[in-house]
Amino acid sequence: MNREAACEAYRRLLAEYPVVDDRRHFLDFSNPFEALILTILSAQTTDRAVNAVRDTLFSRYPTPEALARAEPEEVEPLIRTIGFHHTKARYIVETARKLVADFGGEVPRTMEELQSFPGVGRKTANIVLSHAFEINVGIAVDTHVRRVSKRLGFTDSTNPNIIERDLVALFPEEAWRDINYLLIRHGRAVCTAQNPKHEQCIVADLCRYYRELRGGEEK
Repeated sequence: MNREAACEAYRRLLAEYPVVDDRRHFLDFSNPFEALILTILSAQTTDRAVNAVRDTLFSRYPTPEALARAEPEEVEPLIRTIGFHHTKARYIVETARKLVADFGGEVPRTMEELQSFPGVGRKTANIVLSHAFEINVGIAVDTHVRRVSKRLGFTDSTNPNIIERDLVALFPEEAWRDINYLLIRHGRAVCTAQNPKHEQCIVADLCRYYRELRGGEEK
């Protein structure tokens, strides 16, 4: 897809899923520390499940210092309803300890520093930078972004790093902060993994997947 068509898709999606109160995130955080911890917990887990443990977790451990003093075994029961809670308990305790020891309890604002934490890859770092600090150096690629990008024709790859590279090349920088939000919203509402709702899709005429599907039906 060329930039003109991609930007037309972006404009339609933004009109369909307007940003309200400048909120482009799905996790209920109130500061960068919470954004980092919740995003680590959200890997391979629904945002709803993570939000459900938020209050319990942060009422017990409201600061990096408090969480750093905990043992993973103490944290596990608080997050046991989310996937991979044993590993994630260890990740977030180690993250809190590193925050305190190496960064004075402050969440860093660079991609390289964020990726030095356990359980933090480029996707998580992009999310924290964008949502906690409004710093957009790339586009976070999750399962919805990967699926919708491939179907629409924004990318030919299924590799998150290559998809991100293709997206940042396709869209102007001022749109980067919206792309993850819009593709997640569209992926959840319409472009679902199973039985996508083509008749409700506002970008169906621009969509490679739909065009190929219709072509197959007509043969």
